[in-house]
Amino acid sequence: MAVAFLAGQAAAQTAGKPLNWYKGNTHTHTSNSDGDSPADEVVKWYRRNGYQFVVITDHEYITEVAPLNALFGKRDAFLIISGQEVTDSFGGKPYHINGLGLREVVMPNRLSGAVATLQKNIDDVRAKGGIPQLNHPNFGWALTAADIRQLKNINLMEVYNGHPLVNNLGGGGSPSVEAIWDELLTGGMMIYGIADDDAHTFTRPGDRTAALPGQAWVYVRAAELTPEAILAALDRGDFYGSTGVELEDLIIDRTGISIKIKPARASRYRIEFIGKGGRVVAESIENPAVYKFKGDEGYVRAKIYESNGKLAWTQPQRIPER
Repeated sequence: MAVAFLAGQAAAQTAGKPLNWYKGNTHTHTSNSDGDSPADEVVKWYRRNGYQFVVITDHEYITEVAPLNALFGKRDAFLIISGQEVTDSFGGKPYHINGLGLREVVMPNRLSGAVATLQKNIDDVRAKGGIPQLNHPNFGWALTAADIRQLKNINLMEVYNGHPLVNNLGGGGSPSVEAIWDELLTGGMMIYGIADDDAHTFTRPGDRTAALPGQAWVYVRAAELTPEAILAALDRGDFYGSTGVELEDLIIDRTGISIKIKPARASRYRIEFIGKGGRVVAESIENPAVYKFKGDEGYVRAKIYESNGKLAWTQPQRIPER
């Protein structure tokens, strides 16, 4: 799969290595916090189901991944990355961020208000070498775009979380997480959309009331399957999110976007190209789907719809006005 991103493209080219796509999950719980299975069983599930990496993000606990990688890791094929979910709250509302790559626990700060609480946790994650990821803004109806846009030094936000209680679609007058994302992008905040499991339940396959694995994931573009390469690519937006759509080719340059979908049997696809205000600036049913920038979009991201309900989201690209 050949890909060219505006963000991070120069660094990847400088490395002089071929680029690959790696499928992974960035939000995973084990029995070290509130998951129902020990870490080795969780890791085996992801390896068995075709993932190349998984980040273990237990609440206020760092699972030691070196023994797991010694048993289950495989060079260039499967990797376990350490992490944590920093589990904070204020006024009865949950404010959670993942620290991807953390090797030392970041304790919640219990400050007043959403912004102060989250910013301190973000800063602490960065200070300890992790990549912060803002989790499930609509869980407990905790966060608005007005809250999130005040945050600094964070590039990742869940736009699809597989837990059955996170209100991805909004409701009752509250916007969907995608609508929040578009409001942030329209206001000038560049933040990238993560899709992941938030998996807790591995012993009840098929139970749709449970937080099951395999709900959503990211495909990360990197030169090698190492924690450093995967985390750097995530932080600069070299990935796309999916609930089942896979791309063969994604080319983004200064003129436009070209998306080639890897077709599944009997599936059909529709691609929306979305700009400022969440406005659909073009649609396509072609494969590949091509969009040429006009210069007035503010940003462009793509959402791919599969005929049986599967989705994919590419990252926003800032479009200079012409």
